[in-house]
Amino acid sequence: MTGKERFIEIYNKYITREGADKLLEYLLSPASDFFVAPASSRFHSSYEGGLVDHSINVYECLDSYIKSDRYKQVFGFEYTDESIAIVALLHDLCKINVYKKGFRNVKDDKGVWQRVDTFDYDDKLPYGHGEKSVYIISGYMKLTREEAFAIRYHMGYSSTEDARNVAAAFEMFPLAFALSTADSEATYYLEADKK
Repeated sequence: MTGKERFIEIYNKYITREGADKLLEYLLSPASDFFVAPASSRFHSSYEGGLVDHSINVYECLDSYIKSDRYKQVFGFEYTDESIAIVALLHDLCKINVYKKGFRNVKDDKGVWQRVDTFDYDDKLPYGHGEKSVYIISGYMKLTREEAFAIRYHMGYSSTEDARNVAAAFEMFPLAFALSTADSEATYYLEADKK
């Protein structure tokens, strides 16, 4: 099963609120490069289709974390399958249509210049990171307050956001901390060297 097929399977199984069909229609349309875009220019999942692979990885990390006995018993937090799928699969919609194919020249081990394909970042809608994803999703369907904050603060302390705001969001909205943890796990442990 391809990443695109897996994404659509999870999406259609769990995300059923009003407008979800229109959002998926947009993601599949020629106006969106979601299913072929990289997740980053050169760090994690920086290859064609990396964004959808990253989104699935985050979903799987978040789903297993939130459904663990420890998470349920110690913290007592519970979230619906729909909320888990929404925040994980859609947290990086801000990366749609921002990476363009490019190249750079680098020397190989023998000192010979080689052309290396890259992705250049060119955002035509510079609305921030998490907040841009919330903005895009909200054009199609309503998010709960906790879902919106989770997506908005999924970068956690690695963002340029004031640390006090991150801490407050994590304290008020545990799903934000859980999503940030899942995103970091996927980024730094599952995807760091995969190209």
